[in-house]
Amino acid sequence: MSLNGKRIGFGLTGSHCTYDAVFPEIEKLVNAGAEVLPVVTFTVKNTETRFGKGEDWVQRIEDITGNKVIDSIVKAEPLGPKIPLDCMVIAPLTGNSMSKFANAMTDSPVLMAAKATLRNRNPVVLGISTNDALGLNGVNLMRLMATKNIYFVPYGQDDPVNKPNSLVARMSLVSETIEAAINGEQLQPVLVEKYKDLN
Repeated sequence: MSLNGKRIGFGLTGSHCTYDAVFPEIEKLVNAGAEVLPVVTFTVKNTETRFGKGEDWVQRIEDITGNKVIDSIVKAEPLGPKIPLDCMVIAPLTGNSMSKFANAMTDSPVLMAAKATLRNRNPVVLGISTNDALGLNGVNLMRLMATKNIYFVPYGQDDPVNKPNSLVARMSLVSETIEAAINGEQLQPVLVEKYKDLN
């Protein structure tokens, strides 16, 4: 299936260490002819870490997509009725945002965009990056996995010895997961050995 002409929302949450793996996937979508609408949380936009400044990440995603970021709940709400998406992606999805999404807490532009997309019965693709997916957040992960129209970028333990509760998506599979999700299918296998992924 071609993604040419598809309107894809791409949401970023605050797993700053994962951005280097995610941005090449955004470029792939643009190069495939998709219209990519970037959506960021307040944390992404306003936080400076050792991985870079929020304003620089925002500028980079705007340069790649050719679109201004959607950075408020008000700006994200029209992605439901007025500007429907063929698919909404959240990658990386932190444990904090995953917990909120699983419990219907819509307190960021990214979560509003996901809620708006589900309202249209269109797919939401999640690329998780969280240190507690096999801990307290496990119940939220399973709730989302059992929810209609939600699909996951295949994921696995990124460091099972030092961080046994941590799960990270294999971000190189974002495009393939989107294609499958638009067809109503979950890309398989969902569970992969992330720590052996050399991509």
